[in-house]
Amino acid sequence: MSAVQAQEIQQRRGVQVVSPEIGGDNTVTFRLYAEDAHSVTVSGSWLGMGENLEMKKGSDGVWSATTKALEPSMYHYNFMLDGVSILDPRNPKALRDGTRYASTLIVPGKASDVFEVQDVPHGTIHKVWYDSPTLGLYRRMLVYTPAGYEDSKEKYPVLYLLHGGGGDEEAWSSLGRANNILDNLIAAGKAKPMLVVMTNGNELQTSSVTEWPTNTNVVDRGPARGGETREQTVDRVTKFPNSLVNDVIPYVEKHFRVIANSENRAIAGLSMGSMQTQITTMTNPGFFEYIGCFSLGIHFNDQFEIVSNEILIPGYDKYLETMDNKLFYTGCGTEDFCYEGVQTLRKKLDEHNFEYVYNETGGGHTWANWRTYLSDYAPRLFK
Repeated sequence: MSAVQAQEIQQRRGVQVVSPEIGGDNTVTFRLYAEDAHSVTVSGSWLGMGENLEMKKGSDGVWSATTKALEPSMYHYNFMLDGVSILDPRNPKALRDGTRYASTLIVPGKASDVFEVQDVPHGTIHKVWYDSPTLGLYRRMLVYTPAGYEDSKEKYPVLYLLHGGGGDEEAWSSLGRANNILDNLIAAGKAKPMLVVMTNGNELQTSSVTEWPTNTNVVDRGPARGGETREQTVDRVTKFPNSLVNDVIPYVEKHFRVIANSENRAIAGLSMGSMQTQITTMTNPGFFEYIGCFSLGIHFNDQFEIVSNEILIPGYDKYLETMDNKLFYTGCGTEDFCYEGVQTLRKKLDEHNFEYVYNETGGGHTWANWRTYLSDYAPRLFK
């Protein structure tokens, strides 16, 4: 029996299920009607890696569990029903993270206001297909234009915003809620009106998995990792940064009303996108006046060692002494597995007496932190 069928049965029997239910103390109660289930747990983004919240079954066949008080933020979760991951059938709000779908909830509070949908003018997200000769693909990106763009003749600055591993061009708008963040910051006068270009950083993908052609023979379009030479690794990790500079930016500057100079270009990325941000800026010095690196720095584990030694460290050593960017911003959670590498990046910047802004938060490698960093980074741009 599926979870949906179970919910239909419980409705006929008069069992009322509310899930999720946010308490006045910011605890959250989850409920699932699953009379025949043997075990049900909750896997949530507020929990540590591999942790689950156990649910208990009531006499009415409803399983329930209540969290500790959660900080105001957006969270995603799934029920594990006898070992099978399912959405919460009582919650209509869900999102896609790569190939995984999850239910979502927002715990209200001051920290959540910036990415909630507010009663303010809203910008528009354009789904744009463009040719990428660098990658030999016809690809898709999302472009946010601020409220008033369509009725204006004004030219705007641009932020190029890169996602992390496993994500795609929809990640920053769905999980990161970047359009809501920009809407609210611009309406409050805290950020300048700007375009935000959200690309697909997976160099072998045309677009998100939901847009792949049905006749594709490619099963796994993720970049290969095993058995590469150093030269192959460098070639692979520089493909998307090269496409960003050679294909994406020229397209945007031709087809949208933007100010086409370095003072009005910003770039930022999370995790894999932070690596791509560093590669792009270290191989194209002076192209961006504003640089943001979220939750990834200089690392020496696995093939990051090749990227760090072949590209990042030589680039920083060569260009930091003469770089005069208006902003270099980096942020990381204290529980993030990339924390040490971010501190290595900071040491490299300090070694060259290079000024930067550092935002250290609690928590780990999570969207809760990345939304916070974007909310702090965007108001600093184009001043």
